[in-house]
Amino acid sequence: MSSASSGRWSELVAPAYLAASLTLMLAAAIFAFNAFLVSTAMPTAVDELHGEAYLSWTLTVYIVASITAGASAPLLKARFGARPCLFVASGVFAVGTLAAALSPSMELVLVGRAIQGAGEGLVAAVAFALIPQLFPSRLVSKLFGAEAIVWAAAAFGGPVLAGVITEFVSWRAAFLVNLPIVAIFLVLVHMAVPQEERDQDAGIFPGLRLGLVAVAMMAISVAAVALEEPWQAALVVAGAALCLTAAVRIDLSARVSILPRGAFGFSSVAGVGLWAIFLLPLAQSVTGVFLVYAVQHLWGYGPAVAGGIGAILAVAWSTGAVTVANYDGMARRLRFVAIGTSVVVVGLLVGLASMTQLLLSLVMLGQLVIGLGMGIAWGSLCQVVMETHPEGERDKASALLPTLQSAGYAAGSAVFGLVGNLAGFATDRSPEGLRFAMIVAFASAVLLALPPLALALRMGRLHRAGPTI
Repeated sequence: MSSASSGRWSELVAPAYLAASLTLMLAAAIFAFNAFLVSTAMPTAVDELHGEAYLSWTLTVYIVASITAGASAPLLKARFGARPCLFVASGVFAVGTLAAALSPSMELVLVGRAIQGAGEGLVAAVAFALIPQLFPSRLVSKLFGAEAIVWAAAAFGGPVLAGVITEFVSWRAAFLVNLPIVAIFLVLVHMAVPQEERDQDAGIFPGLRLGLVAVAMMAISVAAVALEEPWQAALVVAGAALCLTAAVRIDLSARVSILPRGAFGFSSVAGVGLWAIFLLPLAQSVTGVFLVYAVQHLWGYGPAVAGGIGAILAVAWSTGAVTVANYDGMARRLRFVAIGTSVVVVGLLVGLASMTQLLLSLVMLGQLVIGLGMGIAWGSLCQVVMETHPEGERDKASALLPTLQSAGYAAGSAVFGLVGNLAGFATDRSPEGLRFAMIVAFASAVLLALPPLALALRMGRLHRAGPTI
């Protein structure tokens, strides 16, 4: 096995792959820029429309719709083909953008956000399913590295662009920035995505399974943003877990399934990898839930500085992803998954130390280390899961990855919201009370990062023991 990758970065922009590279990177940009544009512009929209009570729901309905639509992607792609799915999903996203931007009330903004989420969730899942179809294995890690760079650019450029447009034009104009991005994306889809033979035996629409997923994700989101009593939140999260378990069990026994064969089994690299795809973002999400707030309220910095410290993670992530993209081979990728996950654990420990010692320098170092670990692990983990599934299951496995990642972040928001409230986050607003809640939250994150580390190590052992499928 060669330690260096046999693929070259220049191949991504070679004529054979240029259109496909731009298409999939722009699919990532749609999600990334929309997330950062909206998070910056939404407070102004809330003020203008007097919708303070709905602020948290603008993200909740988006995530629920995104995950539910993403879960349907494998069957929709099989039945209609990737190109029609991307055309329709992009159109749905554009309609949602217009609905939100032109809404006279917050209630209609929520409708627009839900429509946006459904379109974006389907775009992301189908785009992931296209990766092993459009690119040889030697270029997949480099594509993930390029997408990580797009995400880092969005983390810094998105809030700045949205802030300027919102301040000097309006929040509605900031929303509408999405439309030219979608228009370019549609042109690229037409150029890069081939027509596929449709599977007329793709099964009936999995309404019950998707309904259970939607109920579960809504319950998790409600637990994160709307319930004040910890016991209520815990009960709702437990109910959501039961709904997801039921959906998986029904799917695995269905004639035509959404999930790949052997999903979430512990006896194969592919099955264990899916658990890691869900649990690693769950543990890492503590930074997204609390870090910017903590920087503002424990150290007294404004949103710009706090947001910049938050964006360190995205830059470090892209650095890690680009570095490991220069190496190839299944054994080496599995090693990167284990190393990266270990680095994330170390980064969370640094984050915990930053709260116990009340040192902003440790906060920044923790963000750097966590981001570097995620960059080292994530692209390799995704590629391992894709390539260890049988050929006929790769569409399902690939499409599942961004949906599972979003579900992990949503579950993490609920879990850390619950943990923070149990530690007094919602009741004790003093600096010492907030500091204690942050210590408890980061300590919980360290513990929650240990299962994905154990799973990463198990993936390596399973690979060494025999076939990965």
